Amino acid sequence: MKVCFAPMADGVNRPNSCDEAFLSGETVDMSETGIGFLVSSIRIKERYLVGQERALNVELDLAGKRVRMRVLGVRYERVGIHVSVEKYLVGAAIIEMDEADRAAYERFLDNGKKLLQGYRPALEHVA
Repeated sequence: MKVCFAPMADGVNRPNSCDEAFLSGETVDMSETGIGFLVSSIRIKERYLVGQERALNVELDLAGKRVRMRVLGVRYERVGIHVSVEKYLVGAAIIEMDEADRAAYERFLDNGKKLLQGYRPALEHVA
């Protein structure tokens, strides 16, 4: 998965895709209303992923289909016991997704989780 900042209404941070400044991460939880993901940093450059009502663009690869969504980071916690393996678990609410991406995402939730039930690492590597 990729995460980057969504363009702001005032024109700052114009890019609409995650091609310039982004973080790669792993999904750890997915639902109809939100996602949880692990990233190596809680910031992109000097801006935090969570707080100040900052919308994020997220790109997931789900069973060969790229799904894009806009999310709002609502909480995070540092995980890992050493600085060299420190990661951040981010919980985010889905705030926007186009119809085709929503259909693909919900299809994955309905079918993918059944196939991966009981094997959490597989879900992490799919997205």
